[in-house]
Amino acid sequence: MLACKISSRITRRGIQLVLGGLWLLDGALQLQHQMFTSSFANNVIAPAAQGQPVFVSGVMHFSIHMFLMHPAIYNALIAIIQLSLGVLILWKRTAKYGLIASVFWGLFVWYVGEGLGGLASWQTLLLMGAPGAALIYVVLALGVMPPSKRRHDQRPAYWLVLFWALLWSVGAIYQLLPGQNSVSDIGSMISGNASGAPGWLASLDTHAAHAISRLSTQTVSSMAGMHMTPSQMAQMQTHQVSGFWFIALLAVVQLLISIAVLIPGCARRVAIAAGIVLSLIFWAVGQSFGGYYTGLATDPNSGPLFILLGVAVLGCAEINVKQLWRRLAGDFEQLMI
Repeated sequence: MLACKISSRITRRGIQLVLGGLWLLDGALQLQHQMFTSSFANNVIAPAAQGQPVFVSGVMHFSIHMFLMHPAIYNALIAIIQLSLGVLILWKRTAKYGLIASVFWGLFVWYVGEGLGGLASWQTLLLMGAPGAALIYVVLALGVMPPSKRRHDQRPAYWLVLFWALLWSVGAIYQLLPGQNSVSDIGSMISGNASGAPGWLASLDTHAAHAISRLSTQTVSSMAGMHMTPSQMAQMQTHQVSGFWFIALLAVVQLLISIAVLIPGCARRVAIAAGIVLSLIFWAVGQSFGGYYTGLATDPNSGPLFILLGVAVLGCAEINVKQLWRRLAGDFEQLMI
């Protein structure tokens, strides 16, 4: 009953206000001193272009070249755009225009600045910020667009449930891809965040990476006292050192979050709660709270956006999968008329 009351109070306007505040934050972060230098292009955009296919890296390198011609001017323009988006969205009369503009700007940032969140390189994880904060900005903006005159429903768009399901199912798939499907891979990613981080955060990253890496040796150590031939031991180490069971568990949890959200009622609320908790963990140990301490943070990273998306999904109407598809089909027919 309490959950129903909370979900009924989640409105499009409420999500809009949070989005407006986040755009103001992004604009403020863009005003940091280092952003007006070549560091923004060389240390933020360039690393995101590494390992990308040509159709992504080519565009990104061109944008880097253009930015480095006049870093201060281009950065000031970026800051003004993002601050303006925040103001437009926060003011109710101009919220629709701000949301529409944020869709186009968000797509631009997602491609040129985030390299499609690394999705095209097949080397990214929800843990590390995939699919990119900018894409979730875009989806949320579309999902909380002010309703038309024919519709007076103030709840977030029903199809956000489907996007949440897609997001977590894709996360489960990427979790199992080579290069990121062992505990040593995950441990290396997390420990890499400790460099330059404040002491407490570096300690958190180091301890988390160490705890995960230890999972690869627990099984082998427990088998050491058994009578095994060298070849059997070598085979056992080959299968156990990767700690794949932990990776599989992460993938299964993400898949369950994806599937359960499609079931109205308690299952959906549990899926959202689990997704929010996991997003908080990912934001802390995988995304280092957006790297706020670097002087080059452009946004809080995808963790907070996942949480906001979860809140929006919680506010969606309690409809089942069949009703979802019927609504989608009906909306598609109206667009075609």
